Amino acid sequence: MKNLYDVIIVGGGPAGLSAAYSAWQNGAESILVIERDRELGGILQQCIHNGFGLHHFKEELTGPGYAYRCIEMIKDKPEIETLVDTMVLEVLQDKTVIAVSPEHGLLKIAGRTVILTMGCRERTRGAIRIPGERPAGVFTAGAAQRMVNMEGYLPGHKIVILGSGDIGLIMARRMSLEGCKVQAVLEICPFSNGLTRNIVQCLDDYDIPLYLSHTITKIHGRDRVTGVTVAKVNEKMQPIAGTEFDIECDTLLLSVGLIPENELSRSLDLEMHPLTSGPIVDQRRRTSLPGFYAAGNVVHVHDLVDFVSEEAEIAGKFAALDAQEKLDGDLRTVNVIASNGVRTCVPQRLSLPENGEKARLFMRVANPERKVKLEVKSGENVILTKMLPVAKPSEMIAVDIPAEKTALIGETLTVALNKEA
Repeated sequence: MKNLYDVIIVGGGPAGLSAAYSAWQNGAESILVIERDRELGGILQQCIHNGFGLHHFKEELTGPGYAYRCIEMIKDKPEIETLVDTMVLEVLQDKTVIAVSPEHGLLKIAGRTVILTMGCRERTRGAIRIPGERPAGVFTAGAAQRMVNMEGYLPGHKIVILGSGDIGLIMARRMSLEGCKVQAVLEICPFSNGLTRNIVQCLDDYDIPLYLSHTITKIHGRDRVTGVTVAKVNEKMQPIAGTEFDIECDTLLLSVGLIPENELSRSLDLEMHPLTSGPIVDQRRRTSLPGFYAAGNVVHVHDLVDFVSEEAEIAGKFAALDAQEKLDGDLRTVNVIASNGVRTCVPQRLSLPENGEKARLFMRVANPERKVKLEVKSGENVILTKMLPVAKPSEMIAVDIPAEKTALIGETLTVALNKEA
């Protein structure tokens, strides 16, 4: 193990592996990937369903199949080292990484650049404060997924799922295939928070009821879950008195959102975005601290792993060029503003050379919309427009701005929906 690496990557999931391969392609001579789990691949190892890789590898793969492809890309490359079962405790502003592992003990490693690809974690019962005792049988959907797919255990037999995020929908299908009875999927919003294909393939195809604008007001049971009380909610997402009904179950799975894993980012005092809960980055995936890059779910939660890999390749490329001091230093900064129906947009700023540089914008809308026009403007200049037959908060929208168009951008860039179109 070296004392100094060109690029250190924190996290060995699809983002970390794609960033490592991209850094290698762009001339980095020493790359280290640090993963806290016992194997590389991240969350993909427990996602045994298909639907991955259609954009990135141009074929349909399972989660482990996608992870295998990523691992194969970095295998047998002497420039890329990996450490598994290794926990990063702290990253210092001088790009020193402090980590610990059973095999190597306490490690102190320096890098010329650092890429943060820690992914995200699930929101738990404590974060949404459901009243009731603390019985056995309450799991996050991801914990149940790992239990079933990797450990070979069933969490229960009569299942209720709160939240219609993609993991919850996929677990509804998975539990049905294992012979369990999924009583219902409950969603507090008036629309689903999962991909349309998952609603169709996981709920409609298995006759699993979806209750929109409903939430759980109480969990029953002391030693083990025996049921839940469900109520309809109003526009302010407050339960409506008199609409309560009980559903019998022995297991409650929570699919109530993902939170980017940014404790290390906050300890570095990186500039964070309040809506994405991730670091603010430019189109090169540079954070507010020189030499630090971020990509994947640590920046903002993605719905497709293909976009994660694509974003990580950008971070890997520019981190490698930065380590070799091949980046131009004279850049002007443009702030990207999401407004009028667009909730978030990544990158939040552009760092542009004089002749411009191509940029890809990833955004999410605030509410479901039909037949709207997406407009990317700088002042009165329309840089780009795109007609959207359907826009859903659960599905990321990506648009490309060519280099010659970015050269025309002024001090700010606004991304908005034109509903009159």
